[in-house]
Amino acid sequence: MSSKRNQILNAAAKVFAANGFHPTTIRDVAREAGVADGTIYNYFDSKTALLFAILDRMRESAASTIDPHELAEMDFRGLVKLYVQQALFVPKADNFELFRVVMSEILVNKDLRSLYHERILQPALLQAEPLFTQWAEQHPGSTVDPALAVRALSGAVLGLIIQHILGDELLAARWADLPDALADLFIHGVGG
Repeated sequence: MSSKRNQILNAAAKVFAANGFHPTTIRDVAREAGVADGTIYNYFDSKTALLFAILDRMRESAASTIDPHELAEMDFRGLVKLYVQQALFVPKADNFELFRVVMSEILVNKDLRSLYHERILQPALLQAEPLFTQWAEQHPGSTVDPALAVRALSGAVLGLIIQHILGDELLAARWADLPDALADLFIHGVGG
């Protein structure tokens, strides 16, 4: 990725987090990046494309930390924990500021909501579903629906992020414990 493109993405992330998506203009991003307004259009078609490039970069960064050999040797609990860990810690990198902006905008912007579902949520769900399906096949007596289970886990993660943003002090203090806690809860249930 070019250094100019990264410079623009870094500036956009900072400005979106500070001002919100809707009020931010391309001019604001250009000013923060120290480039001319038109330079941004050499790299991105629109403000929405810029936002999704930031999210794609976050997702790619998270994926690059996963060792495929280690992944192949993990048990199901380890896979669930890794899935939760990636989902909880990638958006926390900027203290959830960008996530807060994205979530508030996708609730009111149908086009952005559709893009978020297509480019961020759906790929994450499709990545986890085969793992859950494999686990269900190895446990013939299980009544777990892999597609629903992945969505339930994803929903729990989303809820925890929102709860953290709302100021839950226990979550803030014990955020690092959540991947293990959620993996255990998911694998063993409340009574386990």
